[in-house]
Amino acid sequence: MLEEIYTHTKENMDKSLEALKRDYSSLRTGKVTTKVVAGIKVDYYGTPTDLTQVANVVALDATTISISPWEKNIVGDIEQAIQAANIGVNPNNDGEAIKLFFPPMTVEQRELSAKQAKGMTDDAKVAIRNIRKHSNDQVKKLHKDKEITDDENKKALDEIQKITDSYIAKADEILKNKEKEILTV
Repeated sequence: MLEEIYTHTKENMDKSLEALKRDYSSLRTGKVTTKVVAGIKVDYYGTPTDLTQVANVVALDATTISISPWEKNIVGDIEQAIQAANIGVNPNNDGEAIKLFFPPMTVEQRELSAKQAKGMTDDAKVAIRNIRKHSNDQVKKLHKDKEITDDENKKALDEIQKITDSYIAKADEILKNKEKEILTV
């Protein structure tokens, strides 16, 4: 019974850390990734479609992304979608493909990205603490229903706190690595 609660707690906290890593992928670091254009919708024959579903998106180097549509007649639509998404660069259309040239990040931009990463980490920590609260409530309900003893109740709450502390430490470690990646020139 308690083991199930521990397992469930760990699974949910793992999901919070995975969500944090996914959130980080939207941040710009020193090198540009194709995730910058993830989520941009292109009008493809009247249907909003993911850019990655209608074109080949490749990071050529640390500052350039190339977008090669599978059908040449939608290059203009892709260009409009990128401009509407306001990702910080203007698309360069050569008639067959679109290139996005990202300028090197300034110190201020790097610090802003690091600050955003800290905010995302704080949100993940709140989620982890909410999971702890939910697990603690389950244990307290078991105790109230006389399914576990006072000692088991205290041990279970202590164990959930240990699990929580370890996941908070993991989130801090992930943040430390991401800040290092962002602030390294």
